[in-house]
Amino acid sequence: MLKVGEIFYSIQGESTHAGRPCVFVRLAGCNLDCSYCDTRYAREGGEPLSRETIVARAAGYRCRLIEITGGEPLLQEETPALVAALLDRGLEVLVETNGSLDISVLDPRAVRIMDLKCPASGETGKMRWENLERLTTLDEVKFVVSGREDYLWAKRVVEERLPAGPAVLFSPAGARLAPAELAAWIIGDGLEVRFQLQLQKIIWPGTERGV
Repeated sequence: MLKVGEIFYSIQGESTHAGRPCVFVRLAGCNLDCSYCDTRYAREGGEPLSRETIVARAAGYRCRLIEITGGEPLLQEETPALVAALLDRGLEVLVETNGSLDISVLDPRAVRIMDLKCPASGETGKMRWENLERLTTLDEVKFVVSGREDYLWAKRVVEERLPAGPAVLFSPAGARLAPAELAAWIIGDGLEVRFQLQLQKIIWPGTERGV
């Protein structure tokens, strides 16, 4: 059984898959408390569902792209088996994880989107840095940037610690940083990363769940 906060069909708002229709399976529970968290409702609770029920619901939308998100999906022992079951159905699976837990437990066919927490998150000290060695060309690394200090920190990580191959994504942290300011820093430094906005917040402003 897994604790599930919600399952819904929407438009993928982030990652290199942004803009694609996607089914989201949001698992409940998180081991971090990021200062800018926008899914606090997923930190606890959730409805206990069997792996088979989740797969049937997700596959029932007839959409090839599935994202397992949270909360933090890897807190639940059954998550790797759920990911494998969805992949075995011929679906594309993205797993968004916060970088504090071992990503090697996931099926290598899945796309692991690892969120490396910048200093303003308050959770940088909990990152599992050995995960960087486990990344493949399928995977993606996300930095949520709240200001100049975060940007310079993320830039150093990209230039000095990230292996070649994974896509690298920089996002402004909500109202904390103007998108144009982050874009200007990236352009000014000629940084080879992908700038992204949360499309779901542009399409459905003020809507917290189900998008």
